[in-house]
Amino acid sequence: MAQAMARTGEKESFAALLEESLGAAESLEGTVVKGRVVSVDNDMVTIDVGLKSEGRVALKEFAVAGQPPELKAGDTVEVYLERMEDKNGEAMLSREKAKREEAWALLEKSFQDQSRVTGVIFGRVKGGFTVDLSGAVAFLPGSQVDIRPVRDISPLLGTPQPFQILKMDRSRGNIVVSRRAVLEESRAEARSELVANLKEGQVLQGVVKNITDYGAFVDLGGVDGLLHVTDIAWRRINHPSEALQIGQTVTVQVIRFNPETQRISLGMKQLEADPWEGVEAKYPVSARFKGRVTNITDYGAFVELEPGIEGLVHVSEMSWTKKNVHPGKIVSTSQEVEVMVLDVDPQKRRISLGLKQCLDNPWETFLDKFGPGTELEGEVKNITEFGLFVGLPGDIDGMVHMSDLDWNKSGEEAIAEYKKGDRVKVKVLDVDVEKERISLGIKQLANDPFEAATAGLKKNDVVTCTVTQVTDGGIEVAVGEGYTGFIRKSDLSRDRAEQRPDRFAVGEKVDAKVTQIDRGSRRISLSIKAREMEEEKQAMAEYGSSDSGASLGDILGAALKRKQSTEE
Repeated sequence: MAQAMARTGEKESFAALLEESLGAAESLEGTVVKGRVVSVDNDMVTIDVGLKSEGRVALKEFAVAGQPPELKAGDTVEVYLERMEDKNGEAMLSREKAKREEAWALLEKSFQDQSRVTGVIFGRVKGGFTVDLSGAVAFLPGSQVDIRPVRDISPLLGTPQPFQILKMDRSRGNIVVSRRAVLEESRAEARSELVANLKEGQVLQGVVKNITDYGAFVDLGGVDGLLHVTDIAWRRINHPSEALQIGQTVTVQVIRFNPETQRISLGMKQLEADPWEGVEAKYPVSARFKGRVTNITDYGAFVELEPGIEGLVHVSEMSWTKKNVHPGKIVSTSQEVEVMVLDVDPQKRRISLGLKQCLDNPWETFLDKFGPGTELEGEVKNITEFGLFVGLPGDIDGMVHMSDLDWNKSGEEAIAEYKKGDRVKVKVLDVDVEKERISLGIKQLANDPFEAATAGLKKNDVVTCTVTQVTDGGIEVAVGEGYTGFIRKSDLSRDRAEQRPDRFAVGEKVDAKVTQIDRGSRRISLSIKAREMEEEKQAMAEYGSSDSGASLGDILGAALKRKQSTEE
């Protein structure tokens, strides 16, 4: 009886112990436990964690990122106990979850302390990348990879990087990290150190961060400086993108630094020799050089003589003949041209160049070939109120003044007979190379009829002329071949009472003395009064004497009778 009771007690005690043992084991589910490696078979590891059955874990779960797993029998490892038994009666173990649990504990502490953690970027997902934080997988948004957008992230893959934890949710297993926050913090520290030691003239390395129309912003390592387009190179640069690109590493010099505003002006050309030094010796006045057209404006074209040295060809110095033409119609960008140095101003860094001076002066060439007196034929290019412009050899124009169109007609009458496009013969009268003017004549192609008519005529000759017009101021008369003469009212008679124009009639013939031949106005001035006085003087000399007692009337009467008989 007693034995039976003893056996019953032992059974109850064993059952209690077994139940206690099983309960304790069940309480280990969902925790990290220590185990001993029993064996490593191919890609599986058998581990004894002190339960009634062993568990197996894939060998790859023991691998460290980027390295093969190193594990052997007898090693002690920590694994996560998921369940006491699976369908095969084995304990369900996980090294991955054990590492994650361990990592989460450390990460939560780092998150609370706002301290940095180390991780490895190992994959790409939508919107960003995956990071291994010593067993825990975190999400790295694309915007948090770097301070600037990163086009190629491959150099960062598989390399341990510092990260800042932005957000953690253990229940969901979510971790969001940022590499940018770490870089910005380091950048702020570097910025403070850089600004504290910054001074003008300092040479630094930087990375082109952004490019605008007026220059480029260069990251000096925590602080940005402006590299103006005019300070990139000595040569002309129309846009910074011609010489720089985003992400390019450049060497720059601090030109100006304002500690208050922390504005930094940078320069690249200042690190090179100034090409303008000794420019007067390199480019003497009147010397010819070849250059390349870099820019064309309304007022001229810029020509690069060497990198950093440009000169301006003003529109007035571009062509001998094309005066009111846009420079773009004479030269084109990138065209190679020959120019002459006209002026050099090293202080203002300006060189004046001439394009036409390297070409033959068409007025000099014209003068050499067609001097005054040469007869040519050309087209009427334009008609103005003062004359005709006629096209001449050498793509230049000469002018026929209206006064040189016809010997007899007035300028207005003569110019009305021409129209644009007419072919006309002209004679070269004068060539002024300095003023770029050529005077032409059409009437000069024929002899001056006035000269022919007055060839034998001289002052004081007495001529017979015909009254053509009676005016208040005198009478107009035709002399010789119809050339006009004029007798003023005061010259109509020696006798004042007879000085009346109305006593003459158109068509009446009169004798008068020539008092002036004006070849400029092509007119002859005459005087009846002078003729009468001359005749009186001759009569007095011939028929009168102081002691003859003859009266003036007798003398003149005798002279007139003699003249009449001579004429008969």
